[in-house]
Amino acid sequence: MGKKSYVNYGKSFRKPKRPFEKERLDSEMKIIGEYGLKNKREVWRVNYALAKIRTAARTLLTLDEKSEQRMFQGDALLRRMIRLGLLLESEKKLDYVLGLTTAKIMERRLQTKVFKLGLAKSIHHARTLIRQRHIRVGKQICDIPSFLVRLDSEKHIDFALTSPFGGGRPGRVRRKKAASGGKDGGGGGATDADED
Repeated sequence: MGKKSYVNYGKSFRKPKRPFEKERLDSEMKIIGEYGLKNKREVWRVNYALAKIRTAARTLLTLDEKSEQRMFQGDALLRRMIRLGLLLESEKKLDYVLGLTTAKIMERRLQTKVFKLGLAKSIHHARTLIRQRHIRVGKQICDIPSFLVRLDSEKHIDFALTSPFGGGRPGRVRRKKAASGGKDGGGGGATDADED
């Protein structure tokens, strides 16, 4: 009997078994660059979630097609994947779950969506906007770049109402400039995040 654990959470990622595999390191760097991630842990987290989903699908596929467990849990899993936009409506089979890739999940992140919708100038700018609470999904401000956007929430991504970009009060630098009567207030003349 092992030591009793009192932690109130599970693991969210798994480190690679071999720390210095050239191919893996290169592919991870490519993903980090493409999707503007902070560190390798973000890649590992997605891989771990994907591994869990695929394991669940593989376990269900070993069961008999008519078994209650496979019907209920399989449908629930597929419904969740379709709602998140990872599978299409036409792909309602467990075999398609095994074909999911890291890129598919990365494409559903809020950070990627903000950039693809043209709200940000770059993938890194998208992350900054989200962290600085300029982005809302529906009525709710979301400041989590890794938030997985559901299919029905996708069309509700926009600038927050309190944000200078979404018609809120101007930012600190613009207010300061307005107060000084349009004179060059200080050195740089750069606005905070170019509020156009």
